[in-house]
Amino acid sequence: MRKRNYSLVFFLCLQVCWLNMLPVDAQNRNSNRTAEEGASARTGPAARPQFMFAIHGGAGAIERSKMTPALEKEYRAKLTEALEAGYRILNNNGSALDAVEAALRIMEDSPLFNAGKGAVFTSAGTNELDASIMDGRTLMAGSVAGLKHIKNPISLARMVMEKSPHVMMAGDGAETFAKQQGVALVPQSYFYTERRWKEWRAKVEEERSKPPKKTSRLVAPLMADEDQHGTVGAVALDKAGNLAAGTSTGGITNKKFGRIGDSPIIGAGTYANNQTCAVSATGDGEFFIRSVVAHDISALVGYKGMSVKDAADAVLDKVKQLGGTGGVIVLDHEGHVAMSFNTAGMYRGFIGPDGKAVIEIYRD
Repeated sequence: MRKRNYSLVFFLCLQVCWLNMLPVDAQNRNSNRTAEEGASARTGPAARPQFMFAIHGGAGAIERSKMTPALEKEYRAKLTEALEAGYRILNNNGSALDAVEAALRIMEDSPLFNAGKGAVFTSAGTNELDASIMDGRTLMAGSVAGLKHIKNPISLARMVMEKSPHVMMAGDGAETFAKQQGVALVPQSYFYTERRWKEWRAKVEEERSKPPKKTSRLVAPLMADEDQHGTVGAVALDKAGNLAAGTSTGGITNKKFGRIGDSPIIGAGTYANNQTCAVSATGDGEFFIRSVVAHDISALVGYKGMSVKDAADAVLDKVKQLGGTGGVIVLDHEGHVAMSFNTAGMYRGFIGPDGKAVIEIYRD
């Protein structure tokens, strides 16, 4: 009897040793399969959705009382179109970068947003566009600013990242690079919309009627359009676990002297790192640059272990203390999404593996 017990113990010891010799992934294969299948339902601390995608179309004084049903329907339709474009790419094993670029091209082609076709006018009555994109896997980034003849700045930003040794190009040099890459330039008339023209003329008259303001050394004057920040942005997590972020804008109405805001500034308006999160911002560019908003959020997630929601709220609180307003969309490597803003509203939405687009505009 005693010999039989010894044999049983010996057999069990062999089993334990054999299991310990297996690779960790083989030992946990069954539990991982369960987590992967239920990731979209957040079944456990290690679970994450197969992919996630989020966009914004600007933050500002967006209130129900100022929005007509017809215009709201247009915004919701275009936001849905952009989300679904990103979804198709991610669902078909495409990259986070491809999803970000595709969605932002759709928004750039729409006159609804202050990017691409819908860009606002400068003090000279022209349109100057900025954009940036970042790859969270490699930390490579591309940025363009002061473009006057590029239909889709986000695509040129990606070309700067992938087809040049640089991170940022601006003005005529950026457009020369675009021509070398085979990008067709468009005339300035392409960007004309009656809505933006009227907004610009109203802004010009408003500024003419006001006495000049003195710029404080501590707090810069509010530079952004008081009614709405129409910058567009996207963040994506693909099935390979890679993050990407992109932002595109026409700047602020009646901007002067080659002004460049936060959107093309890596770390201010755009940032992505697979180890932390992807961020796209919209708001008062001067304040977002000074606060290094996008990177600051990533740093809080990485160094302090904060959730994307807590990190975004904390950084926007700092921006508000300086006098700035705006919002951010943030997506971490586990698929958690945050859409924080300190304004009345922000055009925003997200979509996951279930294919259901969630669109929100107002704060309430």
